Amino acid sequence: MAELRSLVAERRAAGATVALVPTMGALHDGHLALVRRARELADVVIVSIFVNPLQFGPGEDLDRYPRTLDADLAALDGLGVTAVFAPSVSEMYPDGPSSTRVVAGGVGSLYEGASRPGHFDGMLTVVAKLFHISRADVACFGQKDAQQVFLVERMVRDLDVPIAIDVVPTVREADGLALSSRNRFLSADDRRAALALSEALAAAAEAAPQGLAEVLAEADAAFGAHEVQPDYLVVVDPATFLPVESDASGDAIVLVAARVGATRLIDNARITLG
Repeated sequence: MAELRSLVAERRAAGATVALVPTMGALHDGHLALVRRARELADVVIVSIFVNPLQFGPGEDLDRYPRTLDADLAALDGLGVTAVFAPSVSEMYPDGPSSTRVVAGGVGSLYEGASRPGHFDGMLTVVAKLFHISRADVACFGQKDAQQVFLVERMVRDLDVPIAIDVVPTVREADGLALSSRNRFLSADDRRAALALSEALAAAAEAAPQGLAEVLAEADAAFGAHEVQPDYLVVVDPATFLPVESDASGDAIVLVAARVGATRLIDNARITLG
C-alpha cells in the first residue's frame, strides 16, 4: 500500500492523471475493456485485485470465488497498466473487519441487496478505501453491475469524493451471455440455460414501446423458457433505482437475476418505455 501511494504521489507531482480499475480478479474480457478505457482516460492506470470479504455474507461463495492472480497478471500484460494493487485481507483490514462502513441506504437493500444483505455496504466501504489509497482522478466500472454503479456514483456525489466515474458497456459473448467471473462455474447445460437472462432482456427491449406491463410479460415469458431459478425481474428508474410506475415512459433499466445450477448470475439492459 505504501509503495502504491508513493508511486501515485510521484507521478501526480509530475502532472500525470490516474485511473483506477477496481476488480476482484478472475479477469475476463469485460475487465480488460475497463482497463483499455482507463488507458484512454489517464496517464497512469492502476488495477486493483482484491476479493473483499466484507461484501460476502454467510453461506455465500467467498471461499469458492476464483483467485487466479498469475493468470490475471498475464492477461494484463501489454495493456499499459502502470501498477497492479493486490493486497492481502490483513493489509486492507489490519484490525479485522472495518467497524466504520459506508452504508448503501434503502436502494442497497433492494434487488441484489435483498438477496445479499450487507453486500453493498461492504462493496462501498472497500471502494471508498481504494479511492483514497489510489488518489485516482477517474475510476472505471462495468454497466453489468448496474446497481453497484448507481450506488458508487451516489456515494461519490453524497460524500463529495473528488473522482469521476466512467461506466463501460457490458461485454457479452456472441450469443448474448454477459461475461462474468462466475461463468466458469457453469456446466455445458447451465451455460445454455444462462441465456435466459439475456433473452429476457432482449424481449423486454423489444416490448418497451408497448409499456411496462408488456415489458414484464414478455421478459417473464422468455425468462421462464429455461431451467433456471429466477430471483428478480424488475424495471427501475435510472435516476432513483426504484421500480417505475405502471404508466412510466422514457429511459429505464431492466434488472434480472437467477440461479443457474449452483451459480447466481445477474444482468441488465437499458430500455426506453413507450
